[in-house]
Amino acid sequence: MTKLFIARVRGTGGERPLVTVRAAAEGEARLFVEAAYPEDEIVEIAEPGEWVSDSDTGTRNGDVREHPGTAWQAPTSRA
Repeated sequence: MTKLFIARVRGTGGERPLVTVRAAAEGEARLFVEAAYPEDEIVEIAEPGEWVSDSDTGTRNGDVREHPGTAWQAPTSRA
């Protein structure tokens, strides 16, 4: 079963828009994002917490999507 992860990616031109990826675990999510952005720095990957999007975040394992106009925000804890 895949879960949704969000990624903060920094390229030579600065921060990329928010990136989402579907994966079974965080380590796998990092591998998918590293493969999609081999020249960029993967700053952080996390489960999105309460984040809700009306954008298509994919459904298949390995779906990596960029969301223009949406910037990284650290996930909120579920306290």
